Amino acid sequence: MIDDSQPKPKGKFRTILRYTWFLHVAVLLVIGWIFFSRWQENREIEQRALEKQREENRRAVKFLGGNRFEILQFYASPGLIRRGETAQLCYGVSNAKTVRVEPRPASGVWPSLSRCVEVAPTKNTTYTLTAEDGKGNSKTATVEVKVH
Repeated sequence: MIDDSQPKPKGKFRTILRYTWFLHVAVLLVIGWIFFSRWQENREIEQRALEKQREENRRAVKFLGGNRFEILQFYASPGLIRRGETAQLCYGVSNAKTVRVEPRPASGVWPSLSRCVEVAPTKNTTYTLTAEDGKGNSKTATVEVKVH
C-alpha cells in the first residue's frame, strides 16, 4: 500500500502563481484604466475641435449673409483707368435668385458670393448692380469707374 500521510511536494511555479494572481489582476486593471482614460481624453479633444469648427462655420455663414438677402459687396478695381484699359467689377450677393449689371459687361453675371467681371468703359461710367430674391424683393448698388 501507498502511504498518503506525507504531503506531496508542490512546484515553486505553482506556488508563485497562486500568490501572484492579485498582481496580475492589478496590472490588468491599471492597463485598462490607462486605455480608458486616453480614449476619454481623445474624445474630449475631438468634441472641442468639433465645437470650434461649428463656431467657425456659424461665423462664416453670418459673414456671408446668413439667410438674409443682401448685396455683400460691389466695387471696381481699379476705380480709375486710362482710355483703352480694363477694370474689374466685383460683386457678392447672398440668397439672390437673379443678378444683373447695367450697362451690361461683356461676360455674364449670376448670383455668387464673390465674382468679378471685366469691363472696358471709354468714358466715366456708373455701373448698377441689381439683385432679386425671387420673392419680389430687389436691392441695388452702384459703383463708378472713372476714365481719363
